[in-house]
Parts: sequence; structure tokens; C-alpha cells
Amino acid sequence: MTMVDLGPQTGIVARLAASVTDEQLTAATPCPQYAVRDLLGHLLTLSVAFRDAARKNLGTTTDTRPDAAFPDLGPGWREELPKALDELADAWRDPAAWTGDTRAGGVDLPGALAGAVVADELVVHGWDLARATGREYAPDPAVLDSALDFLRVAADDPGRGNGAFGPVVPVPADAPPLDRAVALSGRDPGWPRRA
Repeated sequence: MTMVDLGPQTGIVARLAASVTDEQLTAATPCPQYAVRDLLGHLLTLSVAFRDAARKNLGTTTDTRPDAAFPDLGPGWREELPKALDELADAWRDPAAWTGDTRAGGVDLPGALAGAVVADELVVHGWDLARATGREYAPDPAVLDSALDFLRVAADDPGRGNGAFGPVVPVPADAPPLDRAVALSGRDPGWPRRA
């Protein structure tokens, strides 16, 4: 996993979040257990956790498993989320973030792998948010490539069914890179399917 600037992708996610209306907070997302407000809460907590993971500032934010508590979206989220996304991108611009070991979600892992995980989170959850709110979405190409590399490896993990991903969704071999990433994450690129 190679170093990539997450800033363009965090900017895309921040713009998507800024466009969310109060009425859309209860809308369904491609994450069956999350409404839009829960997805935004998850983006906020993962941004803080992976910021701290990049800085090797290990503690409560990096020790907490993502499924330990349902994501909470406080009243100040419109200011907190873009700030956390900016800090996340800044922390991962330090080459030291990509070296050595760190921790995220209560799991110890190499810094480069943590960087790839957060790239995946930003790309896939950006897609989730765009789909749930009817927005156009084009992730940053370099961050998308990093996410795809990570997701290809994760797809071959025999323990995949016990983690954050659902079964890989089949897509044509010539599907666009974003559709392949979404499918590898266990989501249907055609969500929502209309009857």
C-alpha cells in the first residue's frame, strides 16, 4: 500500500455532507443498518479515529471497535465533520503515518494498511452518502485506486464474512473502477433497485 493524499477525497465527502438537508437525515442508505444521520456519525467517528491512528496517538478513539456503539450524530455535526475530515487528510500527509504500526478500531495494523483502510472508508461511504441523497459522485482517482487495491486483497480474506464486508457482488469484468470497488465492499452498484 503506497502513500496517497486523502485531501481531495475528504473534500468530496465534506461537500456531499454539506449538501445533506435535515429532511434527508432519516433516509435509507446502502448500509442497511444506517440512515443518513448514522452514516454521517460513522464518518465523523472514523475520521477522528484514523486521524489519531495516523498520528500514532493511540487511546480511546483508536481502541474502540466500530460496532461497539451505534454512531451518534450530535447537533454540531455540520461544523465538526468538515473539520475532522480536514484533520484526517492533514494527518495522513505526514509520511510517518504510513510507516510503523498503529491501531484503528481496536486492531493493531501497519500504518500503510491503515491508510488503505481509510481510503476505502472514504470512497465507499462517499458513494453511500451520494446514493442515499441523490447526488452525483466521482471519487478522487488516486484514493479510489488505493481503495480498490485494498478491497481486492480483502475479497480474498477467508475471514471476510466475520468483518465489515458483505459478500462480493458480481459485476462485469469491464465495470468502472467505482462499481468494482462498491461491489467488492459487498454493495450493489445499482442501489437502489427500482421495481
